[in-house]
Amino acid sequence: MAASLSGEGRSGSDVDGACSGESPSEEQRCPGLLSLPGEVLELLLCSGDLGHRDIASVTCTCRRLRDVCAARGKVWRRQLCARWPSIMKYYNQLDLLDWRAEYKTRHKAGIEAQRIVAVFSKALIIEHRMPCEGFNDLDTSGYPVHFIEDELLSILKTENGKCLTQKYCAKKILYFMRQEATLRKLKTFLQAPVNRQDILEGAVLIDQYCNPLEDVSPENIQAEIDDITRKVKVYLSAKNSRHPSLSMAGESYIEDLDLQGQALEALNHVLFTEMKFKGNVADFYNPLNSYIHQVLINRTGIPISLSVLYLTLAKHLGIRLEPVNFPHHFMLRWCQRAQGASIITDYVYVDAFGNGKCLTAKECEYMIGQHVTEEFYAAVSTKEVLQRMVGNLLNLGKRESKDRSFMLLRVSLDLYLAMYPDSVQHLLLQARLYFHLGIWPEKVLDILQNIQALDPSQHGAVAYLVQHTLEHIERRREDSGPNVKLRSSEKEVCYSVGLLVRHKRYGYSGVIFGWDPVCMMPPDWIENLSVHQLPQGANQPFYSILLEDGSCSYVAQENLEPHPDPGPIQHPDIAHYFSEFTGEHYIANKELQLQYPEDTDFTIQQSRLRQSDTPPLGP
Repeated sequence: MAASLSGEGRSGSDVDGACSGESPSEEQRCPGLLSLPGEVLELLLCSGDLGHRDIASVTCTCRRLRDVCAARGKVWRRQLCARWPSIMKYYNQLDLLDWRAEYKTRHKAGIEAQRIVAVFSKALIIEHRMPCEGFNDLDTSGYPVHFIEDELLSILKTENGKCLTQKYCAKKILYFMRQEATLRKLKTFLQAPVNRQDILEGAVLIDQYCNPLEDVSPENIQAEIDDITRKVKVYLSAKNSRHPSLSMAGESYIEDLDLQGQALEALNHVLFTEMKFKGNVADFYNPLNSYIHQVLINRTGIPISLSVLYLTLAKHLGIRLEPVNFPHHFMLRWCQRAQGASIITDYVYVDAFGNGKCLTAKECEYMIGQHVTEEFYAAVSTKEVLQRMVGNLLNLGKRESKDRSFMLLRVSLDLYLAMYPDSVQHLLLQARLYFHLGIWPEKVLDILQNIQALDPSQHGAVAYLVQHTLEHIERRREDSGPNVKLRSSEKEVCYSVGLLVRHKRYGYSGVIFGWDPVCMMPPDWIENLSVHQLPQGANQPFYSILLEDGSCSYVAQENLEPHPDPGPIQHPDIAHYFSEFTGEHYIANKELQLQYPEDTDFTIQQSRLRQSDTPPLGP
């Protein structure tokens, strides 16, 4: 069936291969097939194993089948769904789109994403660092972001041992893309009127920015909030079947204090007794306590994250609570006067970290062990709540020691500067951090120029960093020339440039075009690829290899062996590094020989040894 529909023998190789002419001979050969109703033909074309090339061929046979395979019909929608099922969440069942055009765009977006990953992978293997922090290529690709993301996710899911560096680069690119999208949403959120800035929404945006590779979905979080609210209402209805919270909707609030108290009592019972949410006393300084999706998963948090959850649930029940930026312990205040209040004694203070316990102002002071002026009992804005959440993450980021990339400090600085872009203190901290990490020196200069414009009194500290950053940029330019590596100085290096090797575990082949005496990749690459789990770890020679599929890889020496049957490698960059293939090995070009001056003789020697060890082919 598939063969007859696909026009076997045609060379149509892409979606664009569909032609517009009719083929009467085809109609004569398949009169029974073409006499079927259009719906049945459409069902047949959607139910088999036909691919896009088959559908393009079918479209060329006759007008009838071309009409059945209309671009806006089910056939091309099915092709899109079958090949990339994960993107169908972006469409509705009733969408009337040009599905053939969607298919082509997704196909081309995939090719572009693969190209960008390949470029980054090669640059990473050669330079041992990501080519830039900005990933500017993505901004100019011209394809829908969700198509690029989908292709990057498919790379991450590939079960292929030779794609580890590509997966690392795809992960870094996806990380950046999602962070950039979240930062744009956060800036839009902060520009909205104050009364439309929902605290939970802001907390989710912070969560998404800090965890861009996790499934932090606002819809999923809202669904969990709704589920907890439903449980509270079930419990409350058993106590008071006519309670107004049971039918509460929109932005309305309950005025009666007794009814408010009943709702909060039900909330406390469900949240802290039934569901066992609690303050994380045992691991208070864990960053996970600040992420709302982790609070919902682990049912533990710190005062501010539990307060955000509690306040949101109370709002769904028609109870107005207000956030209070209390020192050392974030609180919520609950007004005890029907017409509002102006003094602190008119409120009780709800401690979400303490299972929803209500405290007086004096009890709050006793809890933290110090006297507090009235200003600290006042309600604060959503932006101030988010500032405190980010401030907590900043303090945790400054504690980082084992992760030399200081990722938490970097992302929390990004968030803080999105809220307060003119904060000289945090701009200077960001510049010093990038300078310390030795990354993105051009960005460091931009930050320093901004600081000078905002606060000329910082000239001393800025001038010092500017001078050393310019020196760093100049050194990098000088180091961009050939870095000569001598085998005689590195006795552990067993292989050489030009030799063909095979991966012991995954079996793929390639030719060596560079080596390092030890692993020179960034710390997070080493961690992501579990290099420390190798018997010899990162302290062994690593080799840059052009692979037979056109990609590059960076492989530990213990995972390589000489290729038992060397042959030419089909790679687009072969000519960039080598002048010819001898039948046993590749000869490095002049540039590569300058960088590895002792490798050519070693490669020839190894090839001769291999030939002498090869048994005769015949009598």
